[in-house]
Amino acid sequence: MAKLTLVFAVLLVALGLVGYLGTGSLHPTALIPAWIGLALGIFGFLAISPNEGQRKLFMHINVTIGLLGFLGGAAEAVRGYVHAKAVGLPPDMIALASKATLAGLMLIYVILCVRSFIAARRSGKV
Repeated sequence: MAKLTLVFAVLLVALGLVGYLGTGSLHPTALIPAWIGLALGIFGFLAISPNEGQRKLFMHINVTIGLLGFLGGAAEAVRGYVHAKAVGLPPDMIALASKATLAGLMLIYVILCVRSFIAARRSGKV
């Protein structure tokens, strides 16, 4: 799972950079997925360890970051859409797509982590 974490980290950094550059570098909050990806990357790299306890610790930190990323991204996507509709403006589709993509990637990541944790528990590795 640590190597898969690094893949998701790269995807999130790319999402943040595309969102930031796609908005003309005007909105630094578009880099939030990149910061989340950087955190996943750091802890994912630390999870590549022969020490089982250390690997488990860092993967649990990563899945927590993933869960918070999913909840935050989904909540912000819904909030931004509802707010735009409430004031009668069209929603910012770039921001909405970025937030929804963040939420989707993090949901997939969390599901994969939980499945991996369950499989490890059942196989007796834990």
